[in-house]
Amino acid sequence: MADPIILKVAVPVPLPGLFDYLPPDGVSTASLRPGCRLRVPFGSKVLVGVLMQLTAHSDLPRRRLKAARALLDTEPVLPPGLLRLVSWAAAYYQHPVGEVMEAALPALLRAGRPVFQPQTVYLATTAGMQTDLHQMGHRAPRQAQLLAAIRQAASGLSRADVAATAGDWRGALGKLLQKGLCEAVSRHPNCSAPPVASSPTAGPTLTAAQQQAVAAIGAQLGSYATFLLDGVTGSGKTEVYLQVISAVLAKDRQALLLVPEIGLTPQLLARFQKRFAVPMAVLHSALSDKERLDAWRRAASGQARLVIGTRSAIFAALPAPGLIVVDEEHDASFKQQDGFRYSARDLAVLRGRHENIPVILGSATPCLETIHNASKRRYRHLVLPERPGSATHPEMRIIDLRAHAAQHGLSTPLVAAIGKHLDAGSQVLLFLNRRGYAPALFCSGCGWIAPCDRCDARMTLHRARERLRCHHCGRESRVPAHCGNCGEALKALGQGTERMEETLQSLFPGTAVARIDRDSTQRRGSMHRLLEDVHAGRTQILVGTQMLTKGHHFPGVTLVGVLNADQGLFGSDFRANERFAQTLVQVAGRAGRADRPGEVLIQTAYPEHPLLQRLVTEGYTAFAAAALDERRQAQWPPYSHLALLRAEAAARDAPLQFLTHAAKLARQIRGGGVTVLGPAPAPMEKRAGRYRAQLLLQSAKREPLQQLLRSWRASLGELPGARRVRWSLDVDPLELF
Repeated sequence: MADPIILKVAVPVPLPGLFDYLPPDGVSTASLRPGCRLRVPFGSKVLVGVLMQLTAHSDLPRRRLKAARALLDTEPVLPPGLLRLVSWAAAYYQHPVGEVMEAALPALLRAGRPVFQPQTVYLATTAGMQTDLHQMGHRAPRQAQLLAAIRQAASGLSRADVAATAGDWRGALGKLLQKGLCEAVSRHPNCSAPPVASSPTAGPTLTAAQQQAVAAIGAQLGSYATFLLDGVTGSGKTEVYLQVISAVLAKDRQALLLVPEIGLTPQLLARFQKRFAVPMAVLHSALSDKERLDAWRRAASGQARLVIGTRSAIFAALPAPGLIVVDEEHDASFKQQDGFRYSARDLAVLRGRHENIPVILGSATPCLETIHNASKRRYRHLVLPERPGSATHPEMRIIDLRAHAAQHGLSTPLVAAIGKHLDAGSQVLLFLNRRGYAPALFCSGCGWIAPCDRCDARMTLHRARERLRCHHCGRESRVPAHCGNCGEALKALGQGTERMEETLQSLFPGTAVARIDRDSTQRRGSMHRLLEDVHAGRTQILVGTQMLTKGHHFPGVTLVGVLNADQGLFGSDFRANERFAQTLVQVAGRAGRADRPGEVLIQTAYPEHPLLQRLVTEGYTAFAAAALDERRQAQWPPYSHLALLRAEAAARDAPLQFLTHAAKLARQIRGGGVTVLGPAPAPMEKRAGRYRAQLLLQSAKREPLQQLLRSWRASLGELPGARRVRWSLDVDPLELF
């Protein structure tokens, strides 16, 4: 084969495949390595792409190929294992590889910023080292002082270090440079890192089940295996992570911990910092571009031994990976819901296989696909059945709202229980997965309910801001004083977290109530401050949405009240029961995590509902077994594989017309075993002023579906009506909406 002269480059454009370029002028082939960035011409623009392959051949004549403008890196910014992951993800999720690459790189690197910004340091020259500082001090004391400091810094003194010295440092530095007593040298600095614990704390004594889990995972370090760590809430899954990570760090390897929510990151980081005297990096979407680049640099340089992050951290560049942990693996936030629609949990398993390292999937309520994989022995199932120490499982009871009157969403038995637990010096958590003051503004005269004019949805009343807001598109409007139809006064209908906070303050005056939802935690650091008040005992009642269900530890909470279980009992999506069960079990698990027994009260108007009864009497494991049997009979995942084609447009008919052509094409090219369902309008057809429809593809096996998608997706953009709609393909969709 001739010397490779064609560059296959992933360019950040919404087009499939790699693009061919000639090497930049003056750059040797030996300098061109996969994973390096290139500045390349694309149409009228110059973009930053990533070199994926070198080859001797192109489907285009050489005369039609353009040369890359510049090579930006001397070393690959992405290691080989991560390049393989990106390529696989682009192919599996049917997404342009250049846009997938955008998920793997911080924004500043995508813009061409150097991986490591060179830093100027000042070193003493031979003449400077031989200078008599005592004599120099009589003539130029400031220069002598600065030269002494430079001589003492073996690796050089940075400009910031020089500026930190007292006096006229600029003039003194200029004189030293002019006399040849010091010189300026450009170097790549070590990445700055947060301070590490000076005296890490020891962990608690492990239970027998924890010891077995740590031993089983530890035996696989240095080889691939995926473990389902299935532990009841409060059973010490995090302690297992800590022990295994300790063994990974002892082998001088890196560990990656994925968490579902940004709000969990500070408390986890604090816990890990107490245990490990190693540099760490945090990666999540709330960071500024500079903060994200700094964290990425610490991970990519190997300085950060532990990387904690949300979904996108699965693409962190790790030179020495040793372990991947996915905490709360069941959480839907691990699936990206727009753009490049990937599952970080599934990619974690694949990356573990590529890197030949173990993967831990931890949850008290594992998703049904994960349980199925464990039953098929694709994953090893480790169970933590009990809470450590004297902590016990909370007692769960149902309150029948048909037999007990409720005022403002609180039944008499629940109000009495709240008072009892508060009198005992405990804290109370109330779960209501509905933010705002009230879910509807209602006219009792004519029945009008305030609608969103851009969605098939009602507006939610937010009393604190005196605004109506649509929680689907973000539309806001003022609160009308009277009904526009009949002139009658309007009433707030139903309860949201804002109204529940007001009710609790009225029922329990003098008791500190805190609300945790997306509205109350918008400002940076607000979530951390609210949780600090809870842990310090300054808050007695905590009311909030599902943000409270995700991994939080509240040792003072002994009562959990689920205010409206009926919200989750009658969903139309085939995953609705699973999501409800996970949420209920997770929020119930916040009670009784210390030495005091916990109690869970569930308000419902349907106490005989079989799902609710099974969860309360038999637990999540029994629910999962029954739910998997139902999925098997109905041939829903994990017993089949799905892909969902969505389309939306400003005109009602355009999405259905496009999807009708797409369905016809899919039926023409499909292999055996692929079923085409639809098209049909989305359950919420109108959202944000656009009409939506969808087309579902289902297959008992993954490969026939992938084969169809490869040829089908390449033709979708050429179908009639494709340019009149915005369409997207979602492989393994979590929500059929």
